This record gives sequence, structure tokens and C-alpha cells, in this order.
Amino acid sequence: MRLLLVEDDELIGEGLQKALRQSGFSVNWARDGETASATLRDESYELVILDLGLPDRPGLELLAELRQHGNAVPVLILTARDAVSDRVAGLDAGADDYLLKPFALEELEARIRTLLRRQAGQAADGLWLRHGNLALNQRTHEVLYNGHKVALSGREFALMYAFVKAPGAVLSKSQLEDSVYGWNEEVASNAIEVHIHQLRKKLGSDIIRNIRNVGYRLAEET
Repeated sequence: MRLLLVEDDELIGEGLQKALRQSGFSVNWARDGETASATLRDESYELVILDLGLPDRPGLELLAELRQHGNAVPVLILTARDAVSDRVAGLDAGADDYLLKPFALEELEARIRTLLRRQAGQAADGLWLRHGNLALNQRTHEVLYNGHKVALSGREFALMYAFVKAPGAVLSKSQLEDSVYGWNEEVASNAIEVHIHQLRKKLGSDIIRNIRNVGYRLAEET
């Protein structure tokens, strides 16, 4: 689950990036609007967390640009601006949600999960992603396989989430690294192979197929 955090405050940015990564998200952090704009042109994300008070350009301008280019990625605004007019302006510009600073991390994560479920168009049991006999809970990171709980690490869960979200797709090693790791995180050359080895031990040797010289895909039947 790839998120882009657009925040110029170093203390808030570092804290959010660390906390959200610990919760299993892959978080890239842009410290200004121009960096965020360039990143959103070149890369895809499942959600953007956007501060309005950026040093080089207004956050609402960045949001308007995003929507004008047809990018429908969910955007959650974080800001200290508490006037009703500011909230209305943000929502009218295309934001999907609005959270005032200071905020509780638990509420931020709950709103992120809600937006991701809404984006996926999932039904009443939308906390769960399912593929065959495999089910992943997006809120608790609980994993069920053939009805039994399986304990996965945060990285392992993020990797399985990437596969289950794209059943049948062949994902390259670099795509999987982007799903599990954020910018400036050290990634060992064999990290993905190690994670996949552990997943195969826990979920069965055939759960993830190796497509030679291309990448990996989830087995059709799990």
C-alpha cells in the first residue's frame, strides 16, 4: 500500500513516515509541492496525504493540478487551518477527506483505511481482501488461509497485499520493492526473495509463482 506524504514540517513528516511504515504502509515523503507534483506525474500511489501550507506553492494548487490531469488518487488533507471556509475549499478542490492538526495517529490511520476501502469499492466486509482461500484484513493485518490464522510480519503482509490487489498480474522485483519499501529505506539486494521464501514457508510453496526473467505472481488457486 503505497502512500505519498506531502509535508514540509520535518518533525511531523519524520514521525508520520515512521509510524505509517510500522503499520505496514510504504510511505514516500515529499517536502515541497514541486517534488510532490513531479513524483505524482512519474509514480502511482494509492493515497496522498497533503499538507496545505507548503513552502513553494499552496497545497490546494497542487490538488487542483492533480485533478485537472485526471488523477483520481484519494487525497487526505492535513492542516492546521480550522476555518470552515478552508475545509470547504479543500473539499471543493477535490480532496476526499480533511483532518485538522493536531490529530491522533489512530484517527489518521482509520481515515486512510476508509479511503482505501472506498477506492477499492469493496462491500460491507471491505476490511478484507480475498483471493481463493486467502483473506487479508486491512485494519488488523490478520491473515487467514484455509480458515486458519497465519502470522505475517509487516513487510510480508505488504507484499501479500500487493499480490492480492493484482491477482493474475506478474509483478517485477522493483514493483514489489516499491510496494514494501519507501524512499531512502535500505533494501538488501535479496530482500524480496527472502520475504517470498518466508511467505512460501507459511502459506505453501506454490502460493507465489516465479515467472523467469519477469517477476512473480500469485497462484491462481490458493
